[in-house]
Amino acid sequence: MKKLYAIGTGPGDPELLTLKAINRIKSSDIIFAPYNKGKNMALDTCKDFIDEDKLIFLEFPMGKVTKDIYRKNLDIIYENIPQDGSGVFLNIGDSTFYSTSMNMYRESNYEDLIIELVPGIPSFLAAGNILQEALANKGEKFLLVDEYSEKDLEAADSIAILKTFKNAYEIAKSLEENNFTWTYFLKISQDEQKIINNLEELKDMNEYMSLIIARRNG
Repeated sequence: MKKLYAIGTGPGDPELLTLKAINRIKSSDIIFAPYNKGKNMALDTCKDFIDEDKLIFLEFPMGKVTKDIYRKNLDIIYENIPQDGSGVFLNIGDSTFYSTSMNMYRESNYEDLIIELVPGIPSFLAAGNILQEALANKGEKFLLVDEYSEKDLEAADSIAILKTFKNAYEIAKSLEENNFTWTYFLKISQDEQKIINNLEELKDMNEYMSLIIARRNG
């Protein structure tokens, strides 16, 4: 048998890695990470615990990932994990929220490859803790989305909108018009973290690693 741990590496701060994630990274025979031409957030988060000799990069072209690409990378993973050994795949955030590893998990058809998910702290939870405000109180409805629609606000007391790089200004303006107070987070928990509450400052914002947290007023 072979085992693959899909590791949630959290929002980018190494101190927010779980102890289980660190132990699996240290003990595994091989480490897989998505190849990024620029900053590799998942890899950078774990760099102090990684033996580079164990590292293999996998290609996931942004916006062009197909089932065939997931299967191809699964083949690479399977071929490189030794028999009766283990590997880890590094995934930003948590593997159950809009993740590459969960998409690969669905495509796995290897009977002797066991896949285990190791939780990571999602960015919207890190954001709530920085705000020191409840994302949801008893009896309230909290909505998590990666594509914003005003219609979604009808039944929500609070909302987290991930990946706001295309239209952060328009989203925040719409939230204000619908009686929501919002906060924009850029590269949360990292050295480059920025928090914005002024609408005009969002006009030129187009960063991928961003999110908005908002709560209905009153």
